[in-house]
Amino acid sequence: MHPGEPAHPRDDHVSGDHVTDVTDVSGDDVTDDIDARDSAGVLAALHRLSALGTVATARGSAVAPPVHIPRPDSSWLQVRENLLDRGATAAYATWTEWLPAVLTTPRLRPLLGRDFSRYERTTDPAVRCRFAASRLLIKYTAAAALGIEAEDIDIAYRLGGRPYLRGLDQVEVGLTHTGELMAVGISRMGRMGLDAERADRRFDMDLMRRAMCTPAEAAELDALPAHQRAAGLLRLWTLKEAYTKALGQGMRLPFTEFGFGLALGGLRTPDGTAALGEEWAFATYPVLGRYLISAACHDAGLDPAGDTSVGTMLDRRLLTAMTPPGQDTPTVDI
Repeated sequence: MHPGEPAHPRDDHVSGDHVTDVTDVSGDDVTDDIDARDSAGVLAALHRLSALGTVATARGSAVAPPVHIPRPDSSWLQVRENLLDRGATAAYATWTEWLPAVLTTPRLRPLLGRDFSRYERTTDPAVRCRFAASRLLIKYTAAAALGIEAEDIDIAYRLGGRPYLRGLDQVEVGLTHTGELMAVGISRMGRMGLDAERADRRFDMDLMRRAMCTPAEAAELDALPAHQRAAGLLRLWTLKEAYTKALGQGMRLPFTEFGFGLALGGLRTPDGTAALGEEWAFATYPVLGRYLISAACHDAGLDPAGDTSVGTMLDRRLLTAMTPPGQDTPTVDI
């Protein structure tokens, strides 16, 4: 979210996102006490810290780089291959890139399904279109992973607003958006959380450090050159958001009770020692030259066969129930 941009709590609640603002961690208003940072400078600082990229777990899983999908008719091959190879995949775009699909498709009602009534009720045109674009991105990403049509994906919401795919309990969904960016993650291995921020986001360094850093993280930040501290803090912030979203804890889990290293590394205790959690993989990637996306993926030890086709994930009765009247049930090889 841009500084000064009005938040839309209802939209973030329903999507399962945090309202991506510093007020989430502090409860106080933010004062911009540092100079505006250009995106290239922040990304360069993170590269110098070796903090951009992915961490593989002891089980060998890792988070693949998110794939830019600027239109629904773009190639989804890499999204599908990432899910098959690594058990998790992520796609991103700007909602303005998907705006033509929202405005021109005659299939918007069946594509949005249960969410169409909310789309109609939303009065702000920008909020309405962003909401529709994000739901289309979820459906097309899931459809690419499962090998079925987007209309056959039914999005529902858990308590607290986290989206899930009805009837597909083994498939987890992560969603984040900030500014124009929206990103969706799909995992067949366990929980998944995403968080995004602008690389040039301005915030109160001291306030954020006190509100979200463990003693070990604060010490690492203090040891950095002054011009690299904002970049390091931004990465920690997005990783912590992604992890708590994956857990379904939101802000109920204080950010000072767990940590990460400034360079690539897994979970740490507040004193900086490695925490138990080899089943977790984390990643931070730059996208579009101006955003960061961080991901947290859990390997719950589910079937690693890699087949997430609809014929494997669903039984015939559920396939029949999901198929609109008058259409043939998708072929299932048993």
